[in-house]
This record gives sequence, structure tokens and C-alpha cells, in this order.
Amino acid sequence: MLTFTTFASGSAGNAALVSCGDTHILLDAGISAKRIAAGLAELGVSQLSAILITHEHSDHVSGLRVLTKKIKVPIYATRPTCLEWYGKNRCDEVMRLFCPQEAGAGVQIGSLWVESFPTLHDAAGSVGYSIAGEGQRMVLCTDLGRVTQEVCRAVEGCDLLVCETNHDVDWVKSGPYTYYLKQRILGDYGHLSNEAGAELAAWAVERGTRSVILAHLSRQNNTPARAYETVSRRLAAMGCGQDIDLSVAPAESLGATWRAKEAAVC
Repeated sequence: MLTFTTFASGSAGNAALVSCGDTHILLDAGISAKRIAAGLAELGVSQLSAILITHEHSDHVSGLRVLTKKIKVPIYATRPTCLEWYGKNRCDEVMRLFCPQEAGAGVQIGSLWVESFPTLHDAAGSVGYSIAGEGQRMVLCTDLGRVTQEVCRAVEGCDLLVCETNHDVDWVKSGPYTYYLKQRILGDYGHLSNEAGAELAAWAVERGTRSVILAHLSRQNNTPARAYETVSRRLAAMGCGQDIDLSVAPAESLGATWRAKEAAVC
């Protein structure tokens, strides 16, 4: 059975685990190696199969260097991400673990089939991931300023969508951030707002998705309640609100483990 658990999700750090049988893949390593190890131990996972990196921003890779001192597994990322990481860290030992992939490429890792897809973000070679195993599929779709055709193709028909709802637009506009930072967040290469995330979630639900986890919430410009209310209201307007498993990933603690279930009818 395909399972998914967040270790942390937000502007301060991101990491998650997707598993199927004896295959365990870490998605990003943006928290300390100690916290990642504690999360793996709590889930009873003693050995990783691989690490997937979405992009090189620190909230997605800050724990990678220390983690790989003990955990020597392949690290999959796009070539631009690998080069950007190396340029900032200059660590040959970790660089040798990288397995550069083209955005859109697929690879079999144990019992899981992994495909990346390009995302619009102000990072080198930023991607999301579609991961399938035992007839079930989840999609990690965070850190993007706009939903593209590539994103829609990846999301369509997935069982679980991990969907970015980073901010409330009005809160960003009226908040204390500099003009430059506000423009970055709200731009096409920034982050999805609650409303944009709600539209992506609704699009996915119309095409069969029955579980949605809201992720990568801004600490300053959002709250879990605000994100949840925005998306749930959009799904309720479709007549699907009661049939969808909707939740918000915790920012700094282990989230509940998602397990596939039979699809409800919407």
C-alpha cells in the first residue's frame, strides 16, 4: 500500500516520506538530519531507498549534507538543481550521490515509479513529483507560482494531491514584507495562494482525486484554518465537500500518515 507522511511543511522547512512495502523515499530534506532521523524512527523505517529533491532552496535541502554522512542512498534531482546545490555547498561526497534527471523523466525505485514534472518557481530546475505504487498514485505539488499544463497533466487522476496553499493574497499585500518580496511571492515564479490552491484541488477532485493535503503554508501570511476554510468552501461549492479527505500538513511536526482508500463518488 502507498503511504505518505509529512515531517514538516512550510517556509521554515520541508520533508516527507512516501513508502510502498519495503521501499521508502524521502521527499526533500529541508529540516535537520536529527529531525529526519527521529521521524523515520517513529515510523519504524530503518533504511531509505532514495532521496528526491524538488529544488535547491534551503527550506528543502538544509539537512541534506549532514543526513548523507550516515545515509548513503541515491539523490534524485534535476541537473540544474544538482549544480546549484554544489555551487553553494562544494561537497564532493554528497555530489557523488546525486543522480541528475531531466524534468519529466521517470525512474523505478524499488516498488515505486517516480516521475518529475517542471514547476514555475524562482529556483534552478524546480520540479514536483508523481509517485505510484500498487495501483495508487500521489503527487507532490508545492513551490510554484502558477499552475501549468505540465502540472495539470501530472495531477490528473492522482489518489492524493499534496497541494500548495502558501498564503492569503490580501495578507501578503497588507503585511510588512518589502515590495520586492511581496512581488516575488505573488508572481508567476513564487507560491500558490489559498485561492489558487483551491482551484487546483477542485480541478483534481473533478478528475478523481479523493485526498488532498494542503502544504507549504506561510507562517506570516496564512494559517491552517484560513487555508482549510478556503479550499473546503471551494469543494463544497462543487457538492464534494463531504466526500473528500482534506487536511493541512503541520509546519513543524510529524503529520498523520495518509493511506489510500476506496474512492468515493462525487
